[in-house]
Amino acid sequence: MPHLFAPEHLKLTERQQQVFQLIIDAMENTGSPPTRAEIAIQLGFRSANAAEDHLKALARKGVIELVGGTSRGIRVASRWLPNRSESSDSAELLVLAPQHRDLLSLPLLGRVAAGRPMGAQEHIEHLYSVDATLFSARPDYLLKVRGMSMRDAGIVDGDLLAVQQTKTAHNGQIVVARVGDEVTVKRFRRQGPRIELIPENPEFKTLTIHDNESFTIEGLAVGLVRNGLNF
Repeated sequence: MPHLFAPEHLKLTERQQQVFQLIIDAMENTGSPPTRAEIAIQLGFRSANAAEDHLKALARKGVIELVGGTSRGIRVASRWLPNRSESSDSAELLVLAPQHRDLLSLPLLGRVAAGRPMGAQEHIEHLYSVDATLFSARPDYLLKVRGMSMRDAGIVDGDLLAVQQTKTAHNGQIVVARVGDEVTVKRFRRQGPRIELIPENPEFKTLTIHDNESFTIEGLAVGLVRNGLNF
């Protein structure tokens, strides 16, 4: 896949260039731009608000146009798109058509029973065919988000979180963790022996894991599917 770089006179920062490239790559591979949450997860931003700030900067520089009322409301000016016709109108805004897709068959897990592994057959509510290029790493399953504790990371109640199974995580990564009998989605932080699970909503408190508590990392968040989309 060709990597594109906007002309120097636009003076994009390194982060803006990364966001722009992510948009182009997503549109070439899936036919649609990424959501703010997908940008945040793939580029390691702390919240979807950070992604929104970079998108607004790109819009001010005329590289993209933001369309309200939709989570994927991003359009790229045709002059920055690959393989454009020499006669195309430089002011035209368009979306690339879908190309070949690497489809994954991912199980959607419902409520996870205490003491049972995340992939247990009885947890599976449905199988979805999902484009692999939507995610920063290859996921193993989708998990339905319950609650609003990760709202400011762009992850809200009813969303489908793409999860890659692992038992380890680095500070700052969003994890699916089991604390006692409950499964939760939070940002992970370890300081020496102290483990904290941090929400992205000031209405919720940080969870501190005590030595006598049962704690397991079940996986890492590698992408997001907004519930209600048709696959």
